[in-house]
Amino acid sequence: MKNNASFLYGLLLILGDAFALMLAYSAAYVLRVTYGTTPIVEQVPAKEYIWVLASLIPVWIIIFALIGLYNRSVYEKRFSELGRLLVGVVLGTLFIIGYAFFSNEPVFPAKLVPIYGLLFTYALLVILRSFARITRRYLFGRNIGISNVLIVGNTDAAKELVGWLADPKTSGYRVVGIVGSHNNSYGRIKRYKTFDEAVKAIGRRNVHSIMQTELFVENKKNDEIVSFAQNNHVAYRFIPGNSELFVGNIDVELFQSSIPMIAVHQTALVGWGRIVKRLFDILVASISLLILSPLMLLIALLVFIFDPGDIFFRQVRVTRFSNTFRIFKFRTAKNKYNNLSPEEAFTKMGKPELAIQYRKNGDQLAKDPRFTIVGRFLRRTSLDELPQLFNVLKGDISLVGPRALVPEEIDAAEAKHSIVSVKSGLTGLAQVSGRRDISFKERRKLDLYYVQNWSFWLDIIILFKTIRVILSGRGTN
Repeated sequence: MKNNASFLYGLLLILGDAFALMLAYSAAYVLRVTYGTTPIVEQVPAKEYIWVLASLIPVWIIIFALIGLYNRSVYEKRFSELGRLLVGVVLGTLFIIGYAFFSNEPVFPAKLVPIYGLLFTYALLVILRSFARITRRYLFGRNIGISNVLIVGNTDAAKELVGWLADPKTSGYRVVGIVGSHNNSYGRIKRYKTFDEAVKAIGRRNVHSIMQTELFVENKKNDEIVSFAQNNHVAYRFIPGNSELFVGNIDVELFQSSIPMIAVHQTALVGWGRIVKRLFDILVASISLLILSPLMLLIALLVFIFDPGDIFFRQVRVTRFSNTFRIFKFRTAKNKYNNLSPEEAFTKMGKPELAIQYRKNGDQLAKDPRFTIVGRFLRRTSLDELPQLFNVLKGDISLVGPRALVPEEIDAAEAKHSIVSVKSGLTGLAQVSGRRDISFKERRKLDLYYVQNWSFWLDIIILFKTIRVILSGRGTN
């Protein structure tokens, strides 16, 4: 039967957000009217102010709902939730200011009240939602609110699901059974040969969610599972066998007005998205180059002073539609090894064994002898990447995208045609998810995920995470 834990948590978030909004704007009123030193512009009684505020709160909650703040896919991702909260607070504040502008009666006693309200609201929302998250985790630890999941299918996806949902205290799910002829070991999780056998053993009321990882040859068996989910109000999810295909931009349409058809696009970055992304690239790259030009000039001088020679490292890389371009970075290697492959550089150095060690170590080497003192600093802080802003401005790459690889690397990547369906990026999902701490294969999976699930909001999140990664130095070499 249906588990109401998600509904109750969503309701708790709505009530908490409404309380935070009321408290924040009440505090803003008190701070400005009671403790302000400058004269009040309008005399707005507290009762009238609270009444108008209370009547506007539902609209603000609707704004939050429209940007997804009550969707599980958002509130379970901390960074995404924080970003959307900021957007929601700004939009809500603009709405209230707009209402005050067109209202016949004054709403705010002073101009600073909505400014204080914006700051207090965001702070309170972050605090209350953090408390809600902690409370939810505490309840999971006490076996409250956990959804029982029945997994149907004998695929690699089933095994991955079991791994992801292994800890109910973290995931909020408990795997109560697996249907299928499995050779894999799933520990204490009970396995069943048929769906009927599983339902009878577990009990209808104890199944809150079904995740099917493969379709049976007999459609009757598939219909039986879907019908059970519908009749018993159980959440049903299907994971297609070709998971890489179905995580892109999907449209469901009626073909010839009668045949349901699923259209799967290679990437979500189509149409207006490409235009907005390009305009954003030009704007940010231009401003960044203007602001950072003194720093870039200083770096260029240091590179030359500590090891005279070329200032830049140039290399052919692959971008959208497998087009090649020449990437620019500040040179970090000694000039005699500049523009050489690791194998060529270590051979020239007389230490070819280091090339083997370099590759085994995931294309990195502690205290790599090829690099200068300045070069090591630039690589550690990622400042060597700054000249790529010129590549962004030219249109070779984007601010955010899959890592720009050399032709040999892209040829070795799985689903390479999907990865090069968008422009490569100065930064990307792989770089902010571990950089050198994850394998080449895992990095390409993250690149593929980005291509198939692009959104402008995802770009903003990656850019902010990039700043955090650079400042922390995590995953650098």
